[in-house]
Amino acid sequence: MFMIGPLGFLVPLLLLALVALPVLWLLLRAVPPAPVRRRFPGVALLLGLSDDDQETDKTPWWLLVLRLLAIAAVIVGFAGPVLNPVPERGGNGPLLILIDGTWADARDWSARLNRIEGLLADATQAARPVAVVALTDLPPGELSFQAADSWAARLPGLKPQPWQPDPAALTAWAAALPEGIESFWLSDGVARETRAGLLAALQTRGGVTVFESPRAVYGIRPPKFADGEIAVTVLRAHAAGVAEVTVAAVGLDPAGIERDLASLPLAFEAGATEATGKMSVPPELRNRIARFQLSGVRSAAAVSLADDGLKRREVALISGREDREGLELLSPTHYLRRALSPVADLIDGTIADILLANPDVIILADVARLTQTESDGVADWVDQGGLLVRFAGPRLAASDVSRDVEDPLMPVRLREGGRSVGGAMSWGEPKQLRAFAEGSPFFGLAIPAEVTVRSQVMAQPDPTLAGRTIATLADGTPLVTRKSLGEGAVVLFHVTANAEWTSLPLSGLFVQMLERLAVSTRAAAPTPADLGGTTWVAEKVLDAFGAVQDGGQLAGVPGERLATGAPAPGMAPGVYAEGDRRLALNVIAAGTMLQATVWPDSVVVEGLAVQRETALKGACLVAALLALLIDVLASLWLSGRLRGPRSGGPGTGGERTGGERTGGAKTGGSRTGGFRTGGAMTSGARIGGTVAVLALLLVLPWQGRAQDALPPNDILALEATNNVVLAWVVTGDAEADRVAEAGLRGLSLRLAERTSIEPADPIGVNLETDELTFFPFLYWPVSALQPIPSDEAYARLNRYLRNGGMILFDTRDADVAGFGGSTPTGKKLRDLAAGLDVPALEPLPADHVLTRTFYLLQDAPGRFAGREIWVEAAPPDAEQQQGMPFRNLNDGVTPVVIGGNDWASAWAVDGRGVLMFPVGRGYAGERQREMAYRFGINLIMHVLTGNYKSDQVHVPALLERLGQ
Repeated sequence: MFMIGPLGFLVPLLLLALVALPVLWLLLRAVPPAPVRRRFPGVALLLGLSDDDQETDKTPWWLLVLRLLAIAAVIVGFAGPVLNPVPERGGNGPLLILIDGTWADARDWSARLNRIEGLLADATQAARPVAVVALTDLPPGELSFQAADSWAARLPGLKPQPWQPDPAALTAWAAALPEGIESFWLSDGVARETRAGLLAALQTRGGVTVFESPRAVYGIRPPKFADGEIAVTVLRAHAAGVAEVTVAAVGLDPAGIERDLASLPLAFEAGATEATGKMSVPPELRNRIARFQLSGVRSAAAVSLADDGLKRREVALISGREDREGLELLSPTHYLRRALSPVADLIDGTIADILLANPDVIILADVARLTQTESDGVADWVDQGGLLVRFAGPRLAASDVSRDVEDPLMPVRLREGGRSVGGAMSWGEPKQLRAFAEGSPFFGLAIPAEVTVRSQVMAQPDPTLAGRTIATLADGTPLVTRKSLGEGAVVLFHVTANAEWTSLPLSGLFVQMLERLAVSTRAAAPTPADLGGTTWVAEKVLDAFGAVQDGGQLAGVPGERLATGAPAPGMAPGVYAEGDRRLALNVIAAGTMLQATVWPDSVVVEGLAVQRETALKGACLVAALLALLIDVLASLWLSGRLRGPRSGGPGTGGERTGGERTGGAKTGGSRTGGFRTGGAMTSGARIGGTVAVLALLLVLPWQGRAQDALPPNDILALEATNNVVLAWVVTGDAEADRVAEAGLRGLSLRLAERTSIEPADPIGVNLETDELTFFPFLYWPVSALQPIPSDEAYARLNRYLRNGGMILFDTRDADVAGFGGSTPTGKKLRDLAAGLDVPALEPLPADHVLTRTFYLLQDAPGRFAGREIWVEAAPPDAEQQQGMPFRNLNDGVTPVVIGGNDWASAWAVDGRGVLMFPVGRGYAGERQREMAYRFGINLIMHVLTGNYKSDQVHVPALLERLGQ
């Protein structure tokens, strides 16, 4: 292939034809022989006449250039021009293609597969045997080299793994490599200790070429709680330049839908490999967080799963005295319970019992002395990571605890006696709090002006006091002190936990301070000894791309292995459970660092991008065609053929008066631009122009209309959201679907006649493809022939039920004993309901809100009457209240109603509004049909309005109606 810069030619010899272009220029510039000049006296009669058509005797230079360019484009096009042709890789002998195959490869996995395809194509042309090996999945035995085209068929099965190569296995495998092989190594760009040894082994056996993406590799460390906020650290392997990333906290919202609960933007400075920020999340949302992930990054390292560390803490409350009956506000633990119950699980009991429960926090409210056994037990618990919070009070102030010698379970020594402000021992007015210093867990909290301290226990000054003080009064007196004890901490509030000595428990600041402390201390990562003898089962696992998958089918993992904190084959990153405990195993651990790979100068490093060659032959030929089209139009314009019709007169009718050169026969048809003009030639030129335009339209790509048809789901959404629409589930049984549509049409007509609801035409929904959230109500006629929905359909149905939708199951068999279990449709109903998240059911109570949403009903007949229907069961505490005719059975709409009365047949009308099926006989039948319509109206009103009828406001009117 002949190359000119980035341009190559498949048939370069054709370019020699360009040498003929100057000759063509001369030929095209040549003009017809000049006419012989003869003096003819009659020419004097033509003097003064003007010629409407001026014609030149030479071709314009720009038209010649255009023609030469068209010819040159044809020559270049047939020479086969190619932009950026891909050079063929030389070499012979066996070829080894290595892939790291780790989580760091996931972000550019498609680019890596494209690169491997190109390498295999080159190897196929060179007839080289190839072996493709992923370092995270080393093949057993000797390395097997096969034909390159056989590997191409197996590429789609290659997947990265969410762990790193095993160093020991990699060393043994590298030592067994054969001699005389060339290696192409697709690196993930992350530095590892095993790279140097493997590279040395490959270089001793042949040449090595490395392919590596220049994109940065990101990872997120497990977030930590620090002073009431979630500290998030993001890593990157390439430190060049500035970059911005966004960390999203993902979890289930109150409706059970997974979404981003919070987000945190982080910026990397130039040269920085870490970016840290803090995320402030309310406790209610924090308990819902399932994982943290980097937005837009597909990698297991970009996801950090959350475990029990983010969930509600277990807090034990121990009081120094019994609560006085009837004096709840004076209880030492009353305000603690009010502050902690929304964000923690509270535990009561003796210290021995509480230590067995291993809570996260123990709070001692005015507890002065502990037995030696209790003290040793609490000290061991704190040493292992517990947080002990103590509050002062009269008992502690009157005791000698931590007076002469610092108690192990006290952060400081105390002075004897207390301090009273505003009483007989007054030193002045009650003291306010000083702003929290930087470094305190309370730093940043606003201090209300009404928070004051009247009494407190005093700390004994010593060299360690300043370092242990985390809150002070306005005069600098320590108010809250803290010291570390092993992996845990001990905190002392020098005031009471109730309002006896201070107004702090009456303020919101008290809640914020407790929240900051409850999350500020966390046990260290468990050791193999801590998890010894336990087996952990994976609940959720991550693949290399960071996608969360169900881990229920995986084998259990010994606790000792899980404590290593490194994912490996058979132990994917994920959330593992053992009893009530949850432990997250992430790709990036707390101490992980990401560094870019540094290759020796002797190694050739290329990018992953596959160079794409572009054939230019078609473009050149199209350009030539366009030039010729312009040439035709220019020639017509120069000859005056594009100037519109001309009036008759001299010079018209096919004869021309010469321009510069006139004479005899030459005046009738002079030459213009190398083409003879005249009537016949004008028609030919026009035909040629038409043909050229048509050819151009065929060559140019056709652009489709922008207003393409909407997808079916969008059409369904428009129809369902513009109006109230009743829908039925398409069963595949043509007769059942026909009756269901007709029944909902009839019910829609009655709703429009009797209520303010004006439904649109009913719609049939396909559970496998259609979105259900647009419909408040679904009528499901159970057919023995309909198939069982797929798992995706069941997931859509369960989400629909949780979000407030209702399904009316109609077995149409007039026998709902045991949900119609004795009939074919009843049996099918049991099969259909097996995959639904249906609550406990009971027969429709007489005082259910469904019986009074619009009409007061005692029965719910359809085409069949007198049969039970089933609704969501009432809660156990739903009891009759005095003065209330109805119980408050449920807060929301019952998600399912099950029956077999064939309501659709009773409602059904045809397109003209005529009833389709008989119901009963005579007046009794018409009455039954009317009650069926009333039940349908009540059902739809119940779906759209909920249980507002249970409100006490409606009781008098209901009582009056019942008395009539």
